[in-house]
Amino acid sequence: MTTTSLSIILPARNEAAALGRTLAKLASLYPQAERIVVDDGSTDNTARIAAEQGARVICHPYGKGNGAAIKSGTRAAKGEILVFMDADGQHDPADIPRLLNRLEQGYDMVIGARQKGSQASLGRRLANALYNRLSSWITGQRIEDLTSGFRAVRANRFREFLYLLPNGFSYPTTSTMAFFRAGYSVAYEPIHAARRIGTSHIHPLKDGLRFLLIIFKVGTLYSPLKIFAPLAALLFLLATGWYGYTFWTLGRFTNMSALFYTGSLMVFLMGLISEQITALMYKDSY
Repeated sequence: MTTTSLSIILPARNEAAALGRTLAKLASLYPQAERIVVDDGSTDNTARIAAEQGARVICHPYGKGNGAAIKSGTRAAKGEILVFMDADGQHDPADIPRLLNRLEQGYDMVIGARQKGSQASLGRRLANALYNRLSSWITGQRIEDLTSGFRAVRANRFREFLYLLPNGFSYPTTSTMAFFRAGYSVAYEPIHAARRIGTSHIHPLKDGLRFLLIIFKVGTLYSPLKIFAPLAALLFLLATGWYGYTFWTLGRFTNMSALFYTGSLMVFLMGLISEQITALMYKDSY
């Protein structure tokens, strides 16, 4: 693969402390590659440092989110292969060749899977483990790192799903599940993520609900019935159990049993409708 067909995209918001070092290393390793820094409304010298390092700079007038920066960079990129990586020093540019080598083996997306020892808080590691286990169950494929932002993709494949990507931090989840749903090939390459330079933009308390919603988004992006059917089954069992209890003690069918049975049917029908909507979302990819 020639480096002229490669575009490296770095979303950045107030990453002046680490950006210069990352771009300098990228320039030494891939002098002919297109380097794009998307400045997502930074209030420091992020844009100036990127320009001084010879990167192509796209500036958002205000902070739109990590996913929005990814979309802006993707639309502007000229390369046939896109590499996304953080600008905060967590991702090592020296790992890019291993991602590209896996891509050349016939994969459509290769994701850098963070290994044990990578610098992340205990809470983040536990949350990632939960996401990986849930998404693996839903897809039937082993998913080693659902939320990693370090990945190499074929540009034409990735652009098919730009309209699906959220503007926030869950773009890795959405793009990964979209690739699996469309039947594209996804591989994982082990990497070590270093401790970020500067302050994280993720706030555990503030973003806790948002990350919880990712769990449900994983299911609805791939196979909604795998989320709705167990809930419907649980309500059906509750209805049957309550009916058995009231019939034994009161000798009659109660309104609560009717409510549980109705809820079970409604949840199951919602799952069927969601399954059809999901299929329509990917209709151009089949």
